[in-house]
Amino acid sequence: MPELTVEINGRDYQVACDAGQEEHLTKLARYVDKKMGELVGSVGQIGDARLLVMTSLLIADELSDAYKQLESFDAETGDDGKESHAAMTSALETCAQRIESIAARFEHA
Repeated sequence: MPELTVEINGRDYQVACDAGQEEHLTKLARYVDKKMGELVGSVGQIGDARLLVMTSLLIADELSDAYKQLESFDAETGDDGKESHAAMTSALETCAQRIESIAARFEHA
């Protein structure tokens, strides 16, 4: 299992991932770092654990909004979109699980 070093809020973390997922994990880490940087700009350096929790909640909120937009799209089109909706839901759930997994690894790093 490959391990990467990712930088979040100026700190390096060793994170393991599945083979072939290195680039994806790097992009996710950059996104989390960007969100955390925005948060630090608003509230300052309030501790890594608190920043990580707040950043995770912000990203979870974005995911929630994406679910709502998908539901709204289905309602507007009159298409129950069971197959496409199921595929999108599965993809979003996979993303959420990856985010939770990465956050857990950071907590234990």
